[in-house]
Amino acid sequence: MSCLSFCCTDFHRFIVATSKARPALVCSEAFSAFLFKHCPVVAERFSPTPWCWGGRLQTLVCAALKSRPPVSYRNELIRTVDGGQISLDWVDNQASVTYPESSTRPTVLILPGITGNSQQSYVLHAVSQATRHGYRCVVFNNRGLGGEELLTPVTYCAANTSDLECVVQHVKGLYPTAPVLGAGVSLGGMVLLNYLARKHTESGLVAGITISVPWDAHKSSDSMEEPLNWLLFNRHITRCLHRAVTRHRKILEKVVDVDYVLKARTIREFDERYTSLIFGYNSCMDYYRDASPGKKLPSTAVPILCLNAADDPFSPQTAFPVSVVQDLPNVALVLTSHGGHIAFLQGFFPLGESYMERLFGQFVHAVFEHQEEMKRACGIKEEQMKD
Repeated sequence: MSCLSFCCTDFHRFIVATSKARPALVCSEAFSAFLFKHCPVVAERFSPTPWCWGGRLQTLVCAALKSRPPVSYRNELIRTVDGGQISLDWVDNQASVTYPESSTRPTVLILPGITGNSQQSYVLHAVSQATRHGYRCVVFNNRGLGGEELLTPVTYCAANTSDLECVVQHVKGLYPTAPVLGAGVSLGGMVLLNYLARKHTESGLVAGITISVPWDAHKSSDSMEEPLNWLLFNRHITRCLHRAVTRHRKILEKVVDVDYVLKARTIREFDERYTSLIFGYNSCMDYYRDASPGKKLPSTAVPILCLNAADDPFSPQTAFPVSVVQDLPNVALVLTSHGGHIAFLQGFFPLGESYMERLFGQFVHAVFEHQEEMKRACGIKEEQMKD
């Protein structure tokens, strides 16, 4: 079976016309063969929950009803070169039968979404999937969101990868012979892809997987500012951003007008008044241009799997980098017609694991258990990979 190959127009027509079809798989023939063999879920028909059809409803229902597997974390605070600190939540999985030696136990590094942390349901499910296979997990909580205090007036953004680089170096320092896979969700996926593009062959990661990445920050903001999307999603996320700033007001008011920031009514206004200033951009437009990962994929050098839904209100399908990925040996897009944002609900009672979790579990297992085969499928030579 070969991968599906589309020009952009054909792809959009395909997505609109098919509601219970197999997901569109856009990648090289060799990578698709690897995925069909080791991630059979990509060849299955995706049928969304029948009473939860649209992307907005999928997103809302998932956030409200998704189960929360019990996970016990070990917290670690690490320092950064600028004097700040990052909160890491570990699941060491010392009881792993598959990998009893901690020095060689594969590690899944998870990057949550814009205001998320290790307690989000999608993170808990990812940890559950990975530990079931015998792997170790570590959740990289963005500065100020992991329960720790800000020591410097710096938080995070989709374009800045210095904190992720610090975390990867720390994890590799602890377990130099254990492979590490990066898993980014929404904004976390943007950070991961930007990091992989910047570090190229020296990322320290053997592969990456992203869920519901906004490929173009401008188009994402436009979509999120549509009246219904603003009412259902944008307003809520902006309020969450306000709470994060309020919690760390004392140190942040040294560099921004906090009262002005807290009057932002949209994510874009927040980024104009806060994020772009904190990270030294001349404008929010410049920040969004730098943060958008779609056109940077040719600079990546490890296998990457990206899952998106065409009805995701956060990530419009017009921004999906289909034409870019078609020419790359190491990147695969799995695109469903329905699924919303970080949802992909199936079954009449969609409380447990969904298509998203199944794909995540299968890909992580495929990466760690078939590394050499995966490298060959993606045209990666051994000397290109510097773990």
